[in-house]
Amino acid sequence: MKLGVFTPLYQNLPFEEMLDKLAAMGVEAVELGTGNYPGNHHCNPDELLASPEKRKSFLRALETRGITISGLSCHGNPLHPNVNIAQESHEVWRKTVLLAELLEVPVINGFSGCPGDHISAKNPNWVTCSWPPEYLEVLNWQWNEVVIPYWKEEAKFAKLHGINQIAFEMHPGFVVYNPETLLKLREHAGENIGANFDPSHLVWQGIDPVEAIKKLGRENAIFHFHAKDTYLDQANIKINGVLDTKHYSQILDRSWTFRSVGYGSDEKMWKDIVSALRAIGYDYVISIEHEDMLASTDEGLSKAITLLKGAMFKEQITEMWWA
Repeated sequence: MKLGVFTPLYQNLPFEEMLDKLAAMGVEAVELGTGNYPGNHHCNPDELLASPEKRKSFLRALETRGITISGLSCHGNPLHPNVNIAQESHEVWRKTVLLAELLEVPVINGFSGCPGDHISAKNPNWVTCSWPPEYLEVLNWQWNEVVIPYWKEEAKFAKLHGINQIAFEMHPGFVVYNPETLLKLREHAGENIGANFDPSHLVWQGIDPVEAIKKLGRENAIFHFHAKDTYLDQANIKINGVLDTKHYSQILDRSWTFRSVGYGSDEKMWKDIVSALRAIGYDYVISIEHEDMLASTDEGLSKAITLLKGAMFKEQITEMWWA
């Protein structure tokens, strides 16, 4: 396994300065945003697609520091009912596919997206309840008329350009938000649909990340991994449950809060997560995503790196001499 970082946390730094900083911290891989929600501060598809020289310089900067690219990330909503928003997300996605092909990056990370509730809707509608019955009607329309047709076509497009790993972050608010919905889309759109497994979005839903890893691992459906933690405030959960729309800054009042690795789940849980990944044969990058309002960028990232270095396995498994 390699230790990586999702780089928007250092979007204020120039590309090579960011690489120097991470290399000094022992980081071996970077996950780079190409637009939409993550921005494209370190990896602009328009510039890199247009210039072979810029691509060479870009790759040289990585190679001289011993850093690889774990994935290109274009998290957006290409299924948005607002045509302009959907088109922008779609264009970034397609450019990301073309760039990944040229850079020989195997994984593209993103969101499944979420449509509205009918063809003339203005905003996405994330269905979380099967009753009253119109909710199921909306859900069936979303999947059958929008989600599956779109991603079947885009999975084919990706394959044409050598991309066999489209990794969706299972994120509430989008149609793929848990293992069941991920595997549903994979079944209908193709086996190059898989997970960018981020425990932080699963834990607050009540999902055990270790069991979810085993479930998806049996389907060879984990393509990338985000290391991000979530703190569950049990006192607030006992009163209001886990569905929480308060702003992330209202930490004392929320049911859950994103934290640096080790500040939501303990070190034992992270060792269990890493062990489960190894058990399913995942030997790729653990990419830290830092979104902690209680820690500075440098300190929060440093603490995550320290914990994960102690939990990750670097050497190949030896033969089982004892059995």
